[in-house]
Amino acid sequence: MAMPADTNASGDIFGGWVLSQMDLAGGIASGQRAGGRVVTIAVDKMKFIRPVHVGDVMCIYSRIGRIGRSSMEVHLEAWALRHRYGLREKVTQATFTMVAVDDDGKPRVVPTEDEVRASLRL
Repeated sequence: MAMPADTNASGDIFGGWVLSQMDLAGGIASGQRAGGRVVTIAVDKMKFIRPVHVGDVMCIYSRIGRIGRSSMEVHLEAWALRHRYGLREKVTQATFTMVAVDDDGKPRVVPTEDEVRASLRL
């Protein structure tokens, strides 16, 4: 939920706060797909569509796009649930590039979905 401490001088929620919420969501989605730790290396096509207000609940939806050897694109859309109970409006969208890393922070191969599922059954 967007809080008063997250506002700029105009009373709107900082774009950086919205970006950080999207980064968290992108990290969760890509970490699940990678079966482990990931880091953000790029944010592309960030588009702010509507402002976010105090009391809005951010709902962020993700879709994994292209997967490379160690990287993947995560397409994110942020929607604001106005005043916690009201209308939903799309407020932001972006494409994040995430890289799977090992415990030392070095890039590692993104496993196949079957490999991730198999590792979760242990």
